[in-house]
Amino acid sequence: MRNFVIMGVQGSGKGTQSKQLAKHFSLLHLGVGDQFRNEIKQQSSLAQTIKNIIDKGNMVPDEMVIKIMAKRLAQPDTKNGYILDGFPRTLPQAQFALDNIPIDAVLILQVPDEVVIQRVLARRLCSNCGRDYNLDYKPPKTPGLCDVCGAKLIQRADDYEEAIKKRIADYHAQTAPTIERLKTKFRIETFDATQDSKDVQQQIRERIDFS
Repeated sequence: MRNFVIMGVQGSGKGTQSKQLAKHFSLLHLGVGDQFRNEIKQQSSLAQTIKNIIDKGNMVPDEMVIKIMAKRLAQPDTKNGYILDGFPRTLPQAQFALDNIPIDAVLILQVPDEVVIQRVLARRLCSNCGRDYNLDYKPPKTPGLCDVCGAKLIQRADDYEEAIKKRIADYHAQTAPTIERLKTKFRIETFDATQDSKDVQQQIRERIDFS
């Protein structure tokens, strides 16, 4: 079993890189955003609170994030290894990881803020199957429609410029001390994620021993 964390501001390519790594190495991909959307879809007791927070571009409180991720990590399908995408991202979350989660390495994707804003504004999501697109470098074959199911593509409710800038600021304020805390126990590897995604993926595979 191998467990990894991938970190980076929203739009740095965490989802793309972690999904490719998970597929290649037969690991489970656990994205925090996916867990939030699953809670909303299932209309759990936390659903409306989470939706209101996300729609305003705010960060979900640590205690809520930890509760959701702890519940997910306790499920049997995590036993064969996983990649945590976007968790931990604050000091309380990092402490929870240090105390409770075996991690082999933390992968950090670095991208300038202006590139992040451009990337996120170009993101689109299938309203039916959830497939991700980007109008700049991963556009649909038919404008506005999903390649897989043909449903309409939409922007996420929190993918507008003001909310993006707030998330970037929040990330920078929290990530440096979080990484320092994680360094006390876990291996840290940093990557330039402005490169082509295939090159970034290859560098991650070469640098980390997944055997």
